[in-house]
Amino acid sequence: MSKPTYVYKLISSTSAPPDPLPERLPVSTIDETSGFVHLSTAVQVPGTLKYFFAEDRRVYILRIPYDEIEKNIRWEDPKAEICGPRGGEGMFPHLYNGLKLGRDEVESVAVWEKGDEWDAALLKAENWLVY
Repeated sequence: MSKPTYVYKLISSTSAPPDPLPERLPVSTIDETSGFVHLSTAVQVPGTLKYFFAEDRRVYILRIPYDEIEKNIRWEDPKAEICGPRGGEGMFPHLYNGLKLGRDEVESVAVWEKGDEWDAALLKAENWLVY
């Protein structure tokens, strides 16, 4: 597996990140329970989006330069009790740094709007969503 340029954190519009980003964003329930920040590569974002954000009309996508956080990343299988069967997506990047994710880690934030499906938003973002 080649090293990604970026990894991504998806956030529901119900937990919109403040602008400007603080030093530390509030953590999601799933991240707090797990003890790490769940991230996705560009290849994994569509599955994460469709699986966890199917009911959302808008999401915020945080783009994080991988090199900056690599020392705190563990590549792990998703836990079945959290993610369920999502075959073919492989290992996910999990950030183990005391649940800190904020302005020092995040390069940019995108807002995606859902049409009937997430496919149109993904197509519009293809130049921004970089592995």
